[in-house]
Amino acid sequence: MNSLRCAGCRLPGAAVAVIAGAAKSVGGAHRARSADLRLMRRFTHHDGTRVMSGKREVVGYGVNGSPNYIDCSDFPFPAIRYREVTPEICAMREKEQGDWKKLSLDEKKSLYRHSFCQTYAEFQYFMPEWKLAIGITLWAISFAMLISLVSNVAIYDDLPITYDDEHRQAQLRRIIQLQMNPITGLSSKWDYSQNKWK
Repeated sequence: MNSLRCAGCRLPGAAVAVIAGAAKSVGGAHRARSADLRLMRRFTHHDGTRVMSGKREVVGYGVNGSPNYIDCSDFPFPAIRYREVTPEICAMREKEQGDWKKLSLDEKKSLYRHSFCQTYAEFQYFMPEWKLAIGITLWAISFAMLISLVSNVAIYDDLPITYDDEHRQAQLRRIIQLQMNPITGLSSKWDYSQNKWK
């Protein structure tokens, strides 16, 4: 992007020299340098998007002042036209200046399509792309579940010996003997005076 910005639309060197010379005569070399820098900064702000937009006409402010095209109901008037100017469009524009009743329906549509890609109804239409997204998500979930099932059966060994009932009962007795978490844990449910569960 920086290369586009550097290679963007700047004034030719002769114009910069004329402006710099005028600034030197008014206020010295320091003003000439600051005027030159201001000029370069001003003409390089949106040069990258200007280069990408080609020869399309800039007709509005757009999204945050950048000269780009977007179909959006929040910004109903794009900053640039959708298509570049052609001789046919120029002829229709001349005809457009007169009575609109003389324009055919196809000419009106082509004038509209020159400025805009889609109508409001077209770009606000609910597209069925969500079905594809849900389908891919469900396939991914089923594939992940299949991998986890296969890995549990084929990769992992049997459960450790501490998972059998004898070892679990011994661990419970040890928790009660050490009075672990006596406020809200298992020890809080054990009655130590009667040696049974509450």
